[in-house]
Amino acid sequence: MRYSALLMFVVAIFPQPARAQQDSSQVAKVYRLTLNDGSEIIGTIQKEDSVQVEFQSVSKIMMRVPRNQIKAILPLKGSVVDGAFRRSDPNYTRLFFAPTGRALKSGQGYFSAYEIFFPFIAIGIGDVVTLAGGMSLIPGAESQIYYFAPKITPLHIKNFDLSAGVLYINALESDFSGGGIVYGVGTYGSNDNAFTLGLGWGFAGGEIANKPILLLGGEIRLSNSIKLISENWIPPGTDLVMYSFGIRFFGENLAADLGFIRPSQMGSGGFPFIPWIGFAYNFGAQ
Repeated sequence: MRYSALLMFVVAIFPQPARAQQDSSQVAKVYRLTLNDGSEIIGTIQKEDSVQVEFQSVSKIMMRVPRNQIKAILPLKGSVVDGAFRRSDPNYTRLFFAPTGRALKSGQGYFSAYEIFFPFIAIGIGDVVTLAGGMSLIPGAESQIYYFAPKITPLHIKNFDLSAGVLYINALESDFSGGGIVYGVGTYGSNDNAFTLGLGWGFAGGEIANKPILLLGGEIRLSNSIKLISENWIPPGTDLVMYSFGIRFFGENLAADLGFIRPSQMGSGGFPFIPWIGFAYNFGAQ
């Protein structure tokens, strides 16, 4: 009953994506047009030829710009909503650490670091496969750990993405055969507001858990550059629940997370939360 109540609570906090009033340029590619004098205009290309570009700004102003006055035209990750440009969250494939059901686009990738000492790099292949991994960089440690995290996203239907993957962890100097988690995860919602539900089975020493750990997560957009994030883990057969909440700041390619984690059985002494810090820089395909 407690787990059901928690699920209902999370669903209530992270509602279905709102049907925002979006203009027709929502479906068109958005660009930043930079002129030779340094002026910048965000909008969509209506027509273009070798002489000029017919450009419509996000405020619906039409203009014909000679090509010899244009310094650069760069695609942007985002859309036009209610006459304003809304950038996309560049770290949309992850919550704080857990994956969402979304896949990286082909040729797109990111470099990230969690708690400073755990770097991570990922690349998307064919809009379906994500290859990822890394190695710890803990100063003074006798041995570092390494990790691989491939993921496949076979299903993408409108606002729903379904993925499966594995996280494998081992140490460089250890007789341990390694361990990790194999999982399935689905995300429903938009880039602005979404709910993530996942099931994962831990494994180690050639054995796999009989019961899965449950992941409940969500994201709510507050502004053009800020999101609220929550990631919660419920292991089977235990009273321990890992709660987390925090905030994500993001620009065009960089996202930075500040979160707070609290195990349900954490003592009352000292600071009541474990701090979480992470950032991700996206590169590659637009």
